[in-house]
Amino acid sequence: MKGAKKAAAAKSSKNKRSVMPEKTAKTAAKAAAAKPSAKVAPKTAAAAPKPAAPKAAVPAAAPKVAAKPAAPSRPEEKKVVTQRQGFKANEFVVYPAHGVGQILAIEEQEIAGAKLELFVINFMKDKMTLRVPTAKVANVGMRKLSEPALVKKALETLKGRARVKRTMWSRRAQEYEAKINSGDIVAIAEVVRDLYRSESQPEQSYSERQLYEAALDRLSREIAVVQHSTETEAIKEIEGQLAKSPRRGAKAESAEGDAEGDADGEDLDNDGDDTAVEDEAA
Repeated sequence: MKGAKKAAAAKSSKNKRSVMPEKTAKTAAKAAAAKPSAKVAPKTAAAAPKPAAPKAAVPAAAPKVAAKPAAPSRPEEKKVVTQRQGFKANEFVVYPAHGVGQILAIEEQEIAGAKLELFVINFMKDKMTLRVPTAKVANVGMRKLSEPALVKKALETLKGRARVKRTMWSRRAQEYEAKINSGDIVAIAEVVRDLYRSESQPEQSYSERQLYEAALDRLSREIAVVQHSTETEAIKEIEGQLAKSPRRGAKAESAEGDAEGDADGEDLDNDGDDTAVEDEAA
């Protein structure tokens, strides 16, 4: 009996020993399973803040976007220069309808809620001030003073032979007036040449004299400004050139005008002498 009890006690102790390692293995497995989760958690937690660092750098790029609107200032400057056509304050210019004037200032005015840039042009001899929108200078034909070479060409034109068409005086008067208001210095010189009368020639009619004086005034004022002389000196130079032109008697000149009119295919008066028509128009 005693031997049987001892054998039973020995079996139970063996069973306990075999159970303990199993429990220990299970416990270790659970612990091992728990450890990776603990390690992963910090990694995921630590990985989350990393994207936040680049986000903080994004505001630094914002000033570049804000600086871009300043670039369009260059096109605006080019637009202003284009509108002004290179004209500046205190510069002498030629306004076709009034002749030589001086730009006193460039000012802005608000008209109907819109800003308008204007040239303030003074015509000293006429005692007149004109305001011209800078965007309209090309339309009105405003130009800079003629170059010395062009002035020389206009003076050479004065020495040529007068070309008088045998058309109605009213038509010729319109052509002369159009040339005067064209602003072309050579065309104005042609009017002075064609309407000039020397002492040996018949006197001008009233309308002829008016057109001649208007053309002479426009021509002399521009020559005076270009050559930095007075108008009196410019008129003397113009008259000196006109004196060099070939002038003959009134009858010879009339016959020559007839020949030129026929050669050029101009409209001729068939009703009678052109001089009579001219006197009636005056």
